[in-house]
Amino acid sequence: MMQPYWTNGQATLYLGDAQEMLAELPAGSADCIVTSPPYYGPRDYGVPGQYGQEPTPAEYVETLRQTFSQARRVLADDGTLWLNLGDCYAANSDGWARGRDYNERQPATRPASRLSVPPKNLLGMPWRVALALQEDGWILRNAIVWHKPNAMPQSVLDRVSTRYEMIFLLVKQRRYWFDLDAIRESYTGDRPVPRRARGGCSRAIDGKYTPEVDAICGKRHGAAMMATGRRHAAANERGRNPGDVWSISTRPLRAAHFAAFPIDIPLRAIAAGCRLGGTVIDPFAGAATTALAARQLGRPFVGIEINEGFCDLARARILAATAQAQGEETETG
Repeated sequence: MMQPYWTNGQATLYLGDAQEMLAELPAGSADCIVTSPPYYGPRDYGVPGQYGQEPTPAEYVETLRQTFSQARRVLADDGTLWLNLGDCYAANSDGWARGRDYNERQPATRPASRLSVPPKNLLGMPWRVALALQEDGWILRNAIVWHKPNAMPQSVLDRVSTRYEMIFLLVKQRRYWFDLDAIRESYTGDRPVPRRARGGCSRAIDGKYTPEVDAICGKRHGAAMMATGRRHAAANERGRNPGDVWSISTRPLRAAHFAAFPIDIPLRAIAAGCRLGGTVIDPFAGAATTALAARQLGRPFVGIEINEGFCDLARARILAATAQAQGEETETG
């Protein structure tokens, strides 16, 4: 039985390789997995066995496929996996390829990739991984675009700047736990009447179904169809579906590695994809952002991290958040 690096009863951290640690966890012990593995190649953390430094994109994809095969075993049958991944290029705009310094101006810090595409190609790594997981038996339910309104500017002149990353929602079976009401958003502005409420007519006046439109398109369906039509056309009183484009600003964390994603992402994923009291797992815990979201929503957390420094940082952040919450409860109590 593996021993945790640290635990406070609500959150538990394990130090080690994600794939190996997942293999030790009981089957079906997680209700939700929210994670962001190291992307392919941008940083060398100097830790043996680290992910993201594989020689080729294919080997990186295979590493994650094997890791999430173990994650699939650990995930409950009705659980959800939320996977955040960013993309990369075969070389930057100066011609510096992955693993090579063509101009010999700086040492190579990226893996010595043997690529099958010319330099400057966008590699499509998130989709390579997602499709590999799909072929491995996962059901790909959503490809969510995380739009970054405050994305860092890029010094490129021959393409547009990248301002988004992907978040994939994957599940094990057709029926799974998903609470849409928990993440609905408030309506803003006038909501146009859906096509279904207009009897299938694609034309309207000022976005509304009117007698004038009746004259152009014909009457709506008969009384037998009206109840169903109204039910589908009506705005949900709890709010609207947030859709698959999430505009969420990044939140830099100086104490952590640069890739820490904002807490808003795991907050939304856990609220929608984890039953009350269910356990949340992050196999690439990093700075424990997912742990903080799980604590805030009252879900137990299990994190795995290969870097001991990040484990210490994660523990410190969890303890600080817990102390702050207890202090606020004391003040309001």
